[in-house]
Amino acid sequence: MDFTFTEEQQAAVEAARAVFSGVAPDGVPSPALSPGAVAEEFDRPLWARLAGADLLSLVIAPQHGGAGLDPIALCLVLRESAKVLARVPLLETSAVAMTVQRFGGEALGSGILPRVGAGELVLTAAANGRTGHDAAELAVTARQDGDFWVLDGMQTGVPWAQCADLLAVPAHTGDGRAVLALVPRGHEGLTLAEQFSTSGELFAEARLDSVRIERGALIDAEGAWDWLRGLLATGTCALALGLGERVLSMTSEYTSKREQFGFPVATFQAVAVQAADRYIDLRAMEATLWQAAWRIGTGAGGALPPSGDIAVAKIWASEGVRRIVQTAQHLHGGFGADTDYPLHRYHAWAKQLELSLGPAAAHEEALGDLLAAHPLGA
Repeated sequence: MDFTFTEEQQAAVEAARAVFSGVAPDGVPSPALSPGAVAEEFDRPLWARLAGADLLSLVIAPQHGGAGLDPIALCLVLRESAKVLARVPLLETSAVAMTVQRFGGEALGSGILPRVGAGELVLTAAANGRTGHDAAELAVTARQDGDFWVLDGMQTGVPWAQCADLLAVPAHTGDGRAVLALVPRGHEGLTLAEQFSTSGELFAEARLDSVRIERGALIDAEGAWDWLRGLLATGTCALALGLGERVLSMTSEYTSKREQFGFPVATFQAVAVQAADRYIDLRAMEATLWQAAWRIGTGAGGALPPSGDIAVAKIWASEGVRRIVQTAQHLHGGFGADTDYPLHRYHAWAKQLELSLGPAAAHEEALGDLLAAHPLGA
């Protein structure tokens, strides 16, 4: 088996590193010192540089001006973005764009995808339902009224909603089907209330009160919402991996310089063992991430549906990134809590990623249900 990345995927990584090289993790106020959001906007100058480097069109098909790469390429770029805590809706915009491309039809794709690749259109997704613990598609109802669909309900914790041009909102129909509506920000009947993420970013509670959208702005293809949710979860795993790699690197640098009893603390067995355990976490996070991204991108068969691999990846990402930042705080001592040092920012982002789209326990339950429905070896 060949686990090497393609030349195109490697080129995407190099382009991402060049763009993100000038990003400082402490470019906004500390979430520990901010009673509200750390900023009202995402990093628009960085967004423009991503568009200029063709990274916003990376996963968009060539007929719409993109490179036509796969979820693995997207995850490679997301991994680099998390190392510097890049404040951009790259995951949400790319995931929704890929879903439109795959399930939305030519007319919808032609109107959205070229503008996404040019950086002119920002997309986000409402994936948390009413509480963050229930199925997102059950939080909103969708019913047909002539040539329109009417949406009613509420979604919580919608990232970048105040900055996005379109919100992808899952909903359920009267016959139990899951559909995906693209609702413009500012649309009549849509209300956004401020919420704040653990990382200090501005999220929103989106309320939909008889929101009417045209039939062409709703994707009712079977599997569209499940595919988008899986892609969002896998992208979150990529962000957790990149963040964890940077935090472990910071810890290695610090413990190599910090001395006690005349020796660097990195030479102490207890410190080395803890760092080694976290390295094992990273490698497990990486292996399960690429398995999930490969299953999504290729549709390859397996003992379980792709959602099983996604659940495994999210379990490792949630538990792994939590252990990595906790160990880093421990090995940094009091210095790790200094708000002039960026480690506490990574800790806040890690907690957000750990819980995004469900903590490890939720995915363990989902995996158990899959195993019950698909007995291995049966």
